[in-house]
Amino acid sequence: MPKMKTKSGAAKRFRVRAGGTVKRGQAFKRHILTKKTSKVKRQLRGISNVAACDVDMVRAMLPYA
Repeated sequence: MPKMKTKSGAAKRFRVRAGGTVKRGQAFKRHILTKKTSKVKRQLRGISNVAACDVDMVRAMLPYA
């Protein structure tokens, strides 16, 4: 039986935590930052969880996570 392949794009974007939740980086913070307010840029820092409705789809892309 061949091994399942991990989606390499998903492997770069998501990490599965020990408790089973999936963490992701925040979007909209890479460019065009001059027109965004300081408050918006500050709130985009850090990481957040993948929405509960999308966790199963992410898990399918990361079979060994």
